[in-house]
Amino acid sequence: MEKIILLHTNDLHSHLENWPKIRRFLHTRQQENQQADQEVITVDLGDFVDRWHPLTEATDGQASVLLMNDIGYDAATIGNNEGVGNSKDDLNHLYDQANFDVLLDNLFDKQTLQPPVWSQASKIITTKNGTKVGLIAFTAPFPLTYSPNGWDIRQVEDILPDLVARLRPQVDVLVLMSHLGISADRHIARAQPEIDVILGSHTHHLFERGEVVNDVQIAAAGKYGYYVGEVHIYVDDQHKIVRTSAHTYATEKMLELPEDQVEIDGYLAEGHRLLAEKAVADMPFSMSADVHAEHPMIEYALHAVKEKAGTDVAILNSGLFLEDIPEGIVNQDQLHTALPHPMHLIKVTLPGNELIRLILEMEKNRHFLINFPVIGMGFRGKVFGHLVYEGLSYDPVNRKVCWLGEPVDPTAKYTLATVDHYMVLPFFPTIEIAGEYEFLFPEFIRSVLGDYLKAHYPIQ
Repeated sequence: MEKIILLHTNDLHSHLENWPKIRRFLHTRQQENQQADQEVITVDLGDFVDRWHPLTEATDGQASVLLMNDIGYDAATIGNNEGVGNSKDDLNHLYDQANFDVLLDNLFDKQTLQPPVWSQASKIITTKNGTKVGLIAFTAPFPLTYSPNGWDIRQVEDILPDLVARLRPQVDVLVLMSHLGISADRHIARAQPEIDVILGSHTHHLFERGEVVNDVQIAAAGKYGYYVGEVHIYVDDQHKIVRTSAHTYATEKMLELPEDQVEIDGYLAEGHRLLAEKAVADMPFSMSADVHAEHPMIEYALHAVKEKAGTDVAILNSGLFLEDIPEGIVNQDQLHTALPHPMHLIKVTLPGNELIRLILEMEKNRHFLINFPVIGMGFRGKVFGHLVYEGLSYDPVNRKVCWLGEPVDPTAKYTLATVDHYMVLPFFPTIEIAGEYEFLFPEFIRSVLGDYLKAHYPIQ
């Protein structure tokens, strides 16, 4: 009986503190299993690249791809951090130096309606015993953020059935590399039992021993490199699957060497060094992350957001600002450390009555949110913090909302700017339910602030 081993990683999110152990483990597993009746296939399921890490930010993800090259991946796909965490141009060049194939089936160029040149729809690997293993890949479809960045992201159900129908007769084993999340994986297993194995990611779920749905083997290995996944597929001499199994290996139990920490520290140091070389502005005073300080950074960020979006009003929260920026030359490393979030701006247009409703939502949640811990959804801080308005005020006694000092007209339309993070939080539903919104790409909020400081406090 032939044994096919699928090694899979996912959602590393540039957590390179686990990388030396993962790399050593994968190399060891690959070498141990290179036997006559065994085949090893190694894949990554996306969100390897995350710009919170200074080295990823400084190199537009190129350093991360070079690390992936060390593994000998047979294939990789993208997650939303690669897909919408990069400008279209950065994504189009992210894999220029990759020594592995990038598989992706639901992303297309918005202008040409063609798949990106750096991706391919599928890959068939023929084992030493002649078994054909087909690989396909899908990433989470977020039209609201892909579309303004120049991409046409399509729903899985519009593509997967025809793709499976075409590829299934050509292969003995069909594997879906999924950056879709646990619910989507289970749904696909029920709807498409022609798929043999689904390697899952995106929602950071962990199946330590796998899960079987409708005879489809599903596997998942958590997040941040805490685990590496492995699926075993046994096939007979007619290349038919006899059985499958899945399990994970905890990184904390993997071999650790003294030089690992030196390597990990080196990634951070190099990232900080590269970013620090890029000077942005010359500040005559320090800016504080404290909203109550003399020069709160949020005040300048609000000005920057208004200027970038072309609005009279902006709203931000103080928890976005993680570090002070001292007086003197400001560089990109300081901006990245203060604002590590992969957040873009949005412009939201609302009728006056809905604007009043939105501010009432914000005021209702204001005190609860000051110390509320936020995890994920593009937020890289600790707590949400204080809501701060620029150009807008609220009178709690009379429950009156004023726009540039004048009471809001319930029948007029108003456009404000904030960060896209507010679209995914559950606290301000009026933005999505009643608002007309426009995403502003490709700059993150730190770049918006940096451009503002560069224009208003230039280096002489």
